[in-house]
Amino acid sequence: MQYSSTEQLRSFSTLPIDWNLDPADAVTLYLEWGNNDWRAEHPPVRSKDDFAHYFVLDNWTDSPTLRLVMRNSEATEDLWVHPLPHELHAEFEREFGSLKGVFMPSDPMKDWLRDKLYAA
Repeated sequence: MQYSSTEQLRSFSTLPIDWNLDPADAVTLYLEWGNNDWRAEHPPVRSKDDFAHYFVLDNWTDSPTLRLVMRNSEATEDLWVHPLPHELHAEFEREFGSLKGVFMPSDPMKDWLRDKLYAA
């Protein structure tokens, strides 16, 4: 897997990032149409032109990875992939322990991502 640099993350700073979209909710929105409520935080997808951009913490590999994902009803694309920074490993252990899966990043991880995404 080829990793992206933190400098490359800045090129996505104009995207509308959904900081509260959980990966499980993204599946409900884009792969299980009609399975969510119009009054929910994320209203139902109406067409293939509806996109979401969100971050995930992927722990299916040997080491945790942060990914910026673009998803619609037809495809999912990783726009940016980066190993979890060493300074966030203690936070990872505290929040997720030895769980394997794809998760919404914790608040300290989101803070790190925002700092790198919107760096001057």
